[in-house]
Amino acid sequence: MNFLRGVMGGQSAGPQHTEAETIQKLCDRVASSTLLDDRRNAVRALKSLSKKYRLEVGIQAMEHLIHVLQTDRSDSEIIGYALDTLYNIISNDEEEEVEENSTRQSDDLGSQFTEIFIKQQENVTLLLSLLEEFDFHVRWPGVKLLTSLLKQLGPQVQQIILVSPMGVSRLMDLLADSREVIRNDGVLLLQALTRSNGAIQKIVAFENAFERLLDIITDEGNSDGGIVVEDCLILLQNLLKNNNSNQNFFKEGSYIQRMKPWFEVGDENSGWSAQKVTNLHLMLQLVRVLVSPNNPPGATSSCQKAMFQCGLLQQLCTILMATGVPADILTETINTVSEVIRGSEVNQDYFASVNAPSHPPRPAIVVLLMSMVNERQPFVLRCAVLYCFQCFLYKNQKGQGEIVSTLLPSTIDATGNSVSAGQLLCGGLFSTDSLSNWCAAVALAHALQENPTQKEQLLRVQLATSIGNPPVSLLQQCTNILSQGDKIDRRGSKIQTRVGLLMLLCTWLSNCPIAVTHFLHNSANVPFLTGQIAENLGEEEQLVQGLCALLLGISIYFNDNSLENYRKEKLKQLIEKRIGKENFIEKLGFISKHELYSRASQKPQPNFPTPEYMIFDHEFTKLVKELEGVITKAIYKSNEEDMKEEEVKKTLEQHDSIVTHYKNMIREQDLQLEELKQQVSTLKCQNEQLQTAVTQQVSQIQQHKDQYNLLKIQLGKDNQHQGSHSDGAQMNGIQPEEVGRLREEIEELKSKQEFLQSQLAEKDSLIEELKSSQTSPETNEDSSETDAARDSKQVAQLKQELETLKSQLNLQSAEIIRLQTEKQDLLQKTEAFAKSVPVSGENETESTVKSADVDERLSALLQETKELKNEIKAVSDERTAIKEQLDSSNSTIAILQNEKNKLEEKLTDSKKEQDDLLVLLADQDQQVFSLKNKLKELGHPIEEEDELEPGDQADEEDEDEDDGEDEDHI
Repeated sequence: MNFLRGVMGGQSAGPQHTEAETIQKLCDRVASSTLLDDRRNAVRALKSLSKKYRLEVGIQAMEHLIHVLQTDRSDSEIIGYALDTLYNIISNDEEEEVEENSTRQSDDLGSQFTEIFIKQQENVTLLLSLLEEFDFHVRWPGVKLLTSLLKQLGPQVQQIILVSPMGVSRLMDLLADSREVIRNDGVLLLQALTRSNGAIQKIVAFENAFERLLDIITDEGNSDGGIVVEDCLILLQNLLKNNNSNQNFFKEGSYIQRMKPWFEVGDENSGWSAQKVTNLHLMLQLVRVLVSPNNPPGATSSCQKAMFQCGLLQQLCTILMATGVPADILTETINTVSEVIRGSEVNQDYFASVNAPSHPPRPAIVVLLMSMVNERQPFVLRCAVLYCFQCFLYKNQKGQGEIVSTLLPSTIDATGNSVSAGQLLCGGLFSTDSLSNWCAAVALAHALQENPTQKEQLLRVQLATSIGNPPVSLLQQCTNILSQGDKIDRRGSKIQTRVGLLMLLCTWLSNCPIAVTHFLHNSANVPFLTGQIAENLGEEEQLVQGLCALLLGISIYFNDNSLENYRKEKLKQLIEKRIGKENFIEKLGFISKHELYSRASQKPQPNFPTPEYMIFDHEFTKLVKELEGVITKAIYKSNEEDMKEEEVKKTLEQHDSIVTHYKNMIREQDLQLEELKQQVSTLKCQNEQLQTAVTQQVSQIQQHKDQYNLLKIQLGKDNQHQGSHSDGAQMNGIQPEEVGRLREEIEELKSKQEFLQSQLAEKDSLIEELKSSQTSPETNEDSSETDAARDSKQVAQLKQELETLKSQLNLQSAEIIRLQTEKQDLLQKTEAFAKSVPVSGENETESTVKSADVDERLSALLQETKELKNEIKAVSDERTAIKEQLDSSNSTIAILQNEKNKLEEKLTDSKKEQDDLLVLLADQDQQVFSLKNKLKELGHPIEEEDELEPGDQADEEDEDEDDGEDEDHI
C-alpha cells in the first residue's frame, strides 16, 4: 500500500524507479494480488499514469486490463477504472499530444492499440456485454471506449459488432437511458457505428431508431435545441443517405409528417443563434436526402407527395419568403424547395401560386429571379435561385409555357407596374454582368427544354433595341451580341457570356427546324460561325470554337432544306472548303474534353466554388452527349445518303400520318361503339319495361276473360229461369256449343297425356342406361370421375324434364278439377230443374246418357292421371337412388383424397425433422471440432479416438443423410 501511495503521489517512492518499472510493478500487482482492493488500487494508479505515459501503459498493461474485465465483473469500480485506462490508451486526444514526452510516432498509437485490442474478437464482445450493466461507472466509460475503437478502425469494429449476437440491439438501448450524458454519448457511438455501413444502418433503423431520435429532437426543442439535436440529425443523415430501404421505411412510418414542426421558425428578426443555424441547416439537408435527384424516381416522387400533403413544402416556402432569415439558411432553403418540387407537377403548381408578402403581392418566382440577375447578391444565393428555377421547369411544360408567354407581345403589361419573369430574364441576358448573362441564358434554355412548341413561340418575341429603330427578334439579338464578342465591356469572365448565349442557341435550335430556318435566314450568322471555327485561337477560345461548331452542326442536322442557299449539302461543302471536316470534328470534340464538362455532368445542381467555374449546365451536357455523334455522322454523309435519309424520313412521316389517321378512326369507332353500347343498354331497359307491361296486360286480359265467363254463366242462369219452358234445347243455362267445347278440350287433354307417356318411356330408357352404367365396374379413378360428372349432368337434365312434366301434370290436374266442378254444377242444375219442371222420358234419357258419358270420360282421365303420377313417382325414386349412389361415390373419393393429403403432410414433416436433426448434428460436430482445435493450440492433450477430422465429420454427415433417405424410402 505504501508503494501505491508513492505512485499516486507523483512517484515519490524514490527516484530509482523509472516509469517503466513502476508500470511493470503495478501490472504485476494487478496480475498476482489476491485481494480485490489491491488490484483496484493498482488499476487506479495505472489510470492516473495512462494519459502521460500512454505508450508504456498500453504495452505492459493492456493484457492485464482485459483480464480484469473478464474476471472482476462483480466489482463495478475496478471495471470502470480499467475501461477508463483503456480509453486513455486508445483515444487520440489532441490536448495530450502536445505534451513534452509525446512524439509524432504517437499519432498512430491509437490505431495500433485498437488493432491489438480487436485482434481477439472476444474483447469487443466482452465490451458489448459490459454495456448492459446499468451502473454509471461501467456503462459510460464503456460507451466512450467503444466509440474510440470505432473512430480508430471503424470498418473492422463494425464487422465484429455486426456478427455479434444482439450487438446492435444492446447499443440501441443506450438511447433509452434516463441519464442524458450516456444517451448523448450513445448517439455519438451510433454515429460512428452507422457510418458507411448499409447493413448496420438497416438494423439500427428497424430497431426503432427513427422514433427515438425524433422524440429526442422534439424533447430538446427542435431547431432551438442544443448540440444534442445536431448529433441526432447527423445520425439520421447516416441512416438515410444513399439507403433506399431506410428512406422507404422512414416514409411509410409517417416520419416525414413529424419534420414539419422543425421549420416553424416565425418571422422574428432575432433568435438566430449559431447552434440554431447549424440545426436548421442539417434539417434542410435531411429533407434533401429524401428527395435527392440521385434517389430512385419512384421513391423521390412519393416523398415529394408526402411533403406536400403534410404541409412541409408550404412551411419551407414560408421560410423562403420570410424576412430576417440568415443568408446561408435562405440559400439552403431555396435548394431544398428546388428538390422538393423537381419533377412533381403538384408541387410545381403550388410553387407557382406562392406570392411574396409585398404590396402589391409578387409571385415568388419573380422575386427569386430578381435576386438571380442582381449582381450584388451573394454568388451561392444566385446559384441556388438558378437551381430552383431549373427544378420548377423540369418536366413542367405548363410552367415553361407560362414563362415564355410573359415574353410574348399580347401578355406584356402595358402599364409597366409589374415586372414579369420573362422581362427579368431578358434584362439579365443583355446586362453588362457576364454572370447574369450566363444565368439568364441557362434559365431561358430550361424554359425550352424538350418543348418544341415553346421554341416556336419564342421566335415571335420582338425586342426594341433603341428609339427610332425597328424591333428585332430575340433570336437575332442573341446572335448580334454573340458576334460583338469582346467589344462590349463586361464585368466577369470573358467567355462566360458567349458560352451562355451559345448554349441557349443550341438548345433552341435542336429538334426545331423552324428555328434553324430563322437562324439561317440571317446571312451573317453562318460566315460568323465558320470564321470563329476556322481561326487558330488560344485555349480559352477553344471552348467557344467547339460550341460554334456544335451550333453549326445543329443547323445542318436539323435543316429542312427550305432555304436554297443554305441547304445541307451546301453547308457541308462550305465546311469542307473553309474549315475541313477533320478540323471541324476536332473543334467539336473540345466541348466534351473540357475539364469543367465532366464536373457539370455529375449533378443537376449548379454548385461552383467561384463564378469562373460556371461554364456548363447539367442539361446541356446531356444535349452535347446526344448530338455529338449524330452531327459527326451527318458531316461525313454524302449527298446520296442524305437524299436516301430524306426519303426515309418522308416515308416515316407518311407512315406516321397513316398511323395517326387510323388511330383517329379507331378512336372515333370506339366512341361510336360506346354510344351504341349505351343505346343497346337503354333499349334493353325499355324492352324489359315493355315486357313487364305486356305481362301485366295479359294478366288483366285473363282477369277480364274470367269475369266475362262468370257473367255469361250468370246470364245463362237468368235466361234459364225466364225461358225454361220455351227452350228445350238448353240444359240449365249451358248451351250445346259449350258442351262441344268441353269435349274438344277433353280430346286435347288425351292427346297431351299420350305425348307425356311417350316422353316418360324415353326417360325410362335413359334411366335404364344410367343404371347399367352405374353398375358396370370402374376401371380407374379418372373414369369414375368422368362417369360421375356425366351422371350428374344427366340427372340435372332429368330434374329439368321432370319439373316440366310436373308443371304439365299440374295444368292437367287443374283442368280436370275445373271439369269436375263444371260437372257438379251441371248435376246440381239438372236435379234442380228435374224437381221444378217435369220433362218427358226421352229428354231424361238423353240427359242421363250424356251425364254417364261425361262420367266415363272423367273416370278415364282420372285413371290415366293416376297412372302418370305413379310413373312419375317411380322415376323420382330411381333418380333419388342414382343421386344417393353418386353422393356415396363422391364422399368415398373425398375421404381417400383427405387420407392421401394427410400421408403427404406426415411424410414432409418427417423429412423436415430429419433435415433439422442433420443440421444440428453437423453444427455440433463442427463446434466440437473447433473446440478440440483450440485445445490443441493451447497444448492440452487429446486422445486419438476422440479426434475428429473435418473429412470424417463430412463422411458422418453423408452417412446420416443416406440413412435419412433410406428411412424415407421405407
